[in-house]
Amino acid sequence: MTSIARDTSWPEISFEERIGTAEFRIHERAHIVVDGDTCRGCSTRECVVACPANLFVPTSDGGILFNYENCFECGTCYMVCNKEGAISWSYPEGGFGIVFHRT
Repeated sequence: MTSIARDTSWPEISFEERIGTAEFRIHERAHIVVDGDTCRGCSTRECVVACPANLFVPTSDGGILFNYENCFECGTCYMVCNKEGAISWSYPEGGFGIVFHRT
């Protein structure tokens, strides 16, 4: 069996530094649509807590605002939502969305 050498000399880079190298190519059509009426009936708000980009914002009337422009496209919001039909999720059209660059 061949042993694989592990290079442990990677520099420590914070999440903020890594995401700072990302580019967001925004399409005019949102790839995630949130149904505010359905969200008003939600008492747990998993999407607000789970989104790593903090793109879900509760409103004073019980709804949710969502800003798709800086979405990481991870699908976490879709997976944690417990209200059927509250979140419609798809990947952005080709050439759009997040582009990660190496530092």
